[in-house]
This record gives sequence, structure tokens and C-alpha cells, in this order.
Amino acid sequence: MSGNKYEEVTLKTEPVFQGKVISLQIDHVRLPNGETATREIVKHPGAVAVLALHKDKMIVVEQFRKALGRSQVEIPAGKLEPGEDKAEAAIRELEEETGYSCSEVRPISSFYTSPGFADEILHLYVADRLTAGVAKPDEDEFLDCEAITLETAKQYIAEGRISDAKTIAAVYAWQLHRLTGSYTL
Repeated sequence: MSGNKYEEVTLKTEPVFQGKVISLQIDHVRLPNGETATREIVKHPGAVAVLALHKDKMIVVEQFRKALGRSQVEIPAGKLEPGEDKAEAAIRELEEETGYSCSEVRPISSFYTSPGFADEILHLYVADRLTAGVAKPDEDEFLDCEAITLETAKQYIAEGRISDAKTIAAVYAWQLHRLTGSYTL
């Protein structure tokens, strides 16, 4: 469906919370049928993530995710700083979290993580010419880095150790690349 047939016109915005990474607002909107409703919206600066491949293994990090109450295995990722180049941010996050460096990343896809309530867009890149180094995570990041095979990644998905959308998308892009030579359809 295209056009503005389903557009919700904002009548009023109420700021609720302004944090380090996100903000929350309540928008009062007019619906297409003329009625009104409220929408709780999380504003986010956007993020990058990297499918990092080294010697036919995917570089992942495991860290505790407070929102989930458990550890999670994920590809390296992080939020964009204001005005930051997306590819440079991807290279920065890869090196900070894993110690691996590269001179270039190539885009795979960009997607909204939760469009029902948030405007966060995530830019997924691939890097496959890596040089090992020393990780320099942020002072509040505690993580372990691991290189896993495609088969292990699929096993981690089945076990729920990998359960976030960006990492699952990266695993499927990697599998597609193995089958077709392309990371996208």
C-alpha cells in the first residue's frame, strides 16, 4: 500500500523521557477515520552492525543484555553518533568490540528494528578482509569474542543463544552468500 491513505497526523507531542541513547514521547494523532489516539514512540539515533567474516568464521560477541535478563550472542554493533558516517561507525564498532580491524565494509541492508513503536534504523554491513588485534570495549561493556562456523551459528539460533534480528539476518545473509555469491536477494 502506498500514499497517505493510512497516515496519522500528529496533533501534539509530549516529551516523556530523554536518556543517553533513547528518548520517549507520546504523540496524540488523528487517525484516517477522523478519530484520535495516542502513540508511544521511542526515538533512537540509529545503529550499525557488522557481519565480520574471518577464515570462513563469523566474529560474534557474547554479552549480558539487561532488557532480556540473560546473555546473548550477537554480531558487533553499536549506535551512531550524531553526524557520524555509517561505514566508519561500523568499522569503529567492529574494532572496539572484537579487536578486528578492516579498511572497508560493504552495505548489506538497512532495516527498522521495531517500527511499531521506535524509529531506530539499523545499517548492516559485511567485512571480510580482517586483521586481528586487541578489543577496546566501552567501559560499561563486558563481552567475550568468538569466531564461529555457519553450522554453529545455526545451532546457536536453534538454542536461542542467538535470538536478535540483526544477528539472525546476518547469518541468513552469510548462508545466502555461500549459496549464491551475494549477500542479498
